[in-house]
Amino acid sequence: MKKLVIPGEMLSDKPLRLDHTVVENGKTCSTVIGLYDESASSLIPVEGLWYPRPGEKVIGIVEEAKLNTDLINLNAPYKGLIISKFTEGNIVNNDIIEATVKELDKTGTIILIRPRVLYGGKLLAVKPSKVPRILGKGETMIKMIGEGTKSSISVGTNGLIWLKGGDYDLATNVIMRIQEESHVPGLTERIAKMVGVSTQQNRE
Repeated sequence: MKKLVIPGEMLSDKPLRLDHTVVENGKTCSTVIGLYDESASSLIPVEGLWYPRPGEKVIGIVEEAKLNTDLINLNAPYKGLIISKFTEGNIVNNDIIEATVKELDKTGTIILIRPRVLYGGKLLAVKPSKVPRILGKGETMIKMIGEGTKSSISVGTNGLIWLKGGDYDLATNVIMRIQEESHVPGLTERIAKMVGVSTQQNRE
């Protein structure tokens, strides 16, 4: 039986010779998001899922706000954790927050810093692998969308996007169009036409 594992998760309490693993204190742990088959002793990396890196910006929903820590749902195999010393102001359950990845610990939990509550607005989920195309080079694409739709937009590398104000429906349609046609030539021009913005100052 195969199961989804995340980086840092223990696969065996014995040292195994497997690709995409590391042996620590005699235990074998995964270094990737993948499907582990214990009976076949194989680990197959799963492409397209988000792997957190220090410094990345993420969007999430507060799942459980406690006295000293806040548990964040990042719509990913990992949970986010905000420790009180990294928090300014009050965070409550169901708040939408923007934060920065500090590190991924050995338990597969992402330690987040510099959290900021995003009030109001709505969330949109996209494939994390499409986020670079949605942002565009130097974030020119997402700036063009914001300019054309008059929406405030914050994009998390984990694939959650927060939108507020302006033409929300148009912004949503445009972002989903980019996800579907990210590989098709001439995308920038088509998106510019959809949002009514000239590409002269928004070249990728």
